[in-house]
Amino acid sequence: MERQKTISKEITHSGNGLHTGNNVSIKLKPAKENTGIIFVRTDLPEKPSIKADIFNVLTTVRGTTVGLDEKTCVHTTEHLLASLFAFGIDNLIIEMNSNEPPIADGSSMSFVKLIKKAGITELPADKKEITITSPVTYKNGDVSISAVPADGLHISCTVVYNHPLLRTHHLDIDITPETFEKEIAQARTYCFDYEIEALKNKGLAKGGSLENAVVISAKKIHSKLRYENEFVRHKILDLLGDISLLGSSLNMNITAVKCGHKSNIGFAKKIAEIAVPITQNTVQKKALWALPEGQVKNIDEIKAVIPHRDPFLFLDKVVIVGEEKKSVGIKKLTGEEYFFKGHFPGKPIMPGVLIVEALAQTACVLFLARPELKNKLAYFMSINNIKFRKPVLPGDTLYLDVEIVKAKQTTGMAKGCAYVEGKPVAEAEFTFVLVDKP
Repeated sequence: MERQKTISKEITHSGNGLHTGNNVSIKLKPAKENTGIIFVRTDLPEKPSIKADIFNVLTTVRGTTVGLDEKTCVHTTEHLLASLFAFGIDNLIIEMNSNEPPIADGSSMSFVKLIKKAGITELPADKKEITITSPVTYKNGDVSISAVPADGLHISCTVVYNHPLLRTHHLDIDITPETFEKEIAQARTYCFDYEIEALKNKGLAKGGSLENAVVISAKKIHSKLRYENEFVRHKILDLLGDISLLGSSLNMNITAVKCGHKSNIGFAKKIAEIAVPITQNTVQKKALWALPEGQVKNIDEIKAVIPHRDPFLFLDKVVIVGEEKKSVGIKKLTGEEYFFKGHFPGKPIMPGVLIVEALAQTACVLFLARPELKNKLAYFMSINNIKFRKPVLPGDTLYLDVEIVKAKQTTGMAKGCAYVEGKPVAEAEFTFVLVDKP
């Protein structure tokens, strides 16, 4: 089975972001196996880490933004992520002193050159791969993206415009490092001239120019095209960047018609719900759990509800579902957490007691988010029926599914199950008592 990869040495790059216009320096740093792709905002207090993960997508307006909240995020991630994905880079730390990677010439070639200059190193762990066992389809109006099982990744993409200079463009391509560099990476972002003012009014395209985007008017394309069908090639580039957020190599044939960032992410989430994780020793099973929709509380809102703070706050965000009886906490483990250093040296594993604590914190956010309980604290009274099923490792993302079983005026009972990649890793039931804040 193919091994995970990272880059061989640190490398830096700088420039301006397309939409924010901010000047940014980025540093790509090698990372150990199972880390994933991690953005680190060095310009923010505490240098927060943001994992490139499908469930961390905040917006898809003219680009894909991932983050923990509106302040702790990275905009327009798709060009960089597409390059890493195509070259098989599974693990990387991306330090940034602003909130958007450099746009360069509007394509991915600058990132391809960085990767090749840094070199690629194999890591000991097997590469994470996902496949599907039946067709998957995402549809929204005349937009559709579908996939069928295959060996490797093949994309068939079509763009359709009612425009005299564009019309319909189509491309079929197998995705390899070689085909990506030659056929996809040089395709630039593009827009119509009438969109520019609207983008500016929304605070976007502040760094856009004819140097980094192809602008199309009614009678003219304001750049010399690099390919006759450059626009559909760029759509494939964006699609690759967006589906890379699944965090695995993909084995499927994808057919996309009129796709964009919103549909790409919607399609990727459908894949995440039914995809089969493949490792050397695992039995193929349907994922047991997927992130529900609900009210999202970011890290600042969590801190407003519960008193826990770093290094004993084990939540990045919490999704409260329905009528405040169920919640899902999310915690991304970068591998830099303090407890991995001593538990255990050479084979880091998250202590089971801290997984239970993370479940309890999720329950506290759910329960204490009620306005009438804003001046209360929750203390453990008992923990029952604890089961630890799988180790939790650096690079994993914990999904902490909690349900309130009983709720009285001063006491409550909850049960929870923690998941990694759709599989349960720990579960517990606990009771708590409410006391007044000091």
